[in-house]
Amino acid sequence: LENGLYVSFDDGENWQPLQNNLPHAPVHGIALQEHFSDLVLATYGRGFWILDDITPLRQVNPTITAQEAALFAPRAAYRFRSAEPLWAPLYDPVAGSNPPYGASLHYWLKAEPKDTVRLEILDSSGGLVRKLTGPGKAGLNRIWWDLRHDPLKPVKLRTPPLHAPEVAVGPDGRGSSDLFPLGILAPPGSYTVRLKVGGKEYTQTLEVRKDPNSGGSEAEIAQQMELLRQIRDDLVSATDMINALENIRHQIAALRITLSDDTVRAAVRTQADSLDQKAIAVEQELVELRLTGRGQDLIRFPVRIAGRLAYLGGDVGSSDYAPTAQQRAVHAELRSQLQAVRQRYEAFLSTDLAAFNAILTQRGMSGIFR
Repeated sequence: LENGLYVSFDDGENWQPLQNNLPHAPVHGIALQEHFSDLVLATYGRGFWILDDITPLRQVNPTITAQEAALFAPRAAYRFRSAEPLWAPLYDPVAGSNPPYGASLHYWLKAEPKDTVRLEILDSSGGLVRKLTGPGKAGLNRIWWDLRHDPLKPVKLRTPPLHAPEVAVGPDGRGSSDLFPLGILAPPGSYTVRLKVGGKEYTQTLEVRKDPNSGGSEAEIAQQMELLRQIRDDLVSATDMINALENIRHQIAALRITLSDDTVRAAVRTQADSLDQKAIAVEQELVELRLTGRGQDLIRFPVRIAGRLAYLGGDVGSSDYAPTAQQRAVHAELRSQLQAVRQRYEAFLSTDLAAFNAILTQRGMSGIFR
């Protein structure tokens, strides 16, 4: 270390520099964090540097580097909960930056692969928790899993807000400002990391540990997960209905433009307007359609069922404690409301939309579909 930091991948025969931003200066202080395998180096009078997670450097050997690919056994990941820090300046030029939150996953690639590098996280029962796309550089690669499940499919609003036709809608639609993604934090336990590259699969076991400083128990977290899965399923149901209704309303809007100068088919345009209003009546129960994302919209208008479910999910998952009786009661009420909307939605599809499509078929026009 007198001339810098070096690492050998073949039992000390060939040493490669691992300097990064470490200055070329003598290092007199060396420590290895026992729980996180972080290498801490202190230069004499110049400060200290931390190389986060040297787990792969302790496992690499000539056998591994001779392979086309290899997945390293990851260190245990702590499911840390947020804590309010001590007061500190927002900008401190001598402060370092923390590594990303979650589990650090490392793999070796002998050469840059032709296909995409895929990683999957599986729970103890083999269920898929998360899918990740990793870097594909030759040599050591690192990717971080934030310990959360795959995000839910987003809501895509394909029509302008009600009473605000000037708001542009792109080809991919727009989001809703009263909905935020529900990312469920994986519970403590044993997981399988699966690397897919070059037509082969490699697996390792990952242990996710509970935050030792948080309250609650793993049994309480299990109760929390049970409710969060129910909330997630309800959100998926609400999102599917919203996106289907938005697709229908988008087609109705295009049809109205086509019929705008057609006096012969004026009756069809009127019926299209009526169908749109019926779709709005159902969709408005699920998501607030007047939100523009500007000003005080979120104060002026109420949050609808989907937004309330998302908020409830975030609240339930905000600690390591079991859900409260009030949280369970709110979910039961929201689920009851969602089921009522589902009935209206199914009736709209089977009755109103089917009748309108029959009219279009009689006139030799294409129907409207979800």
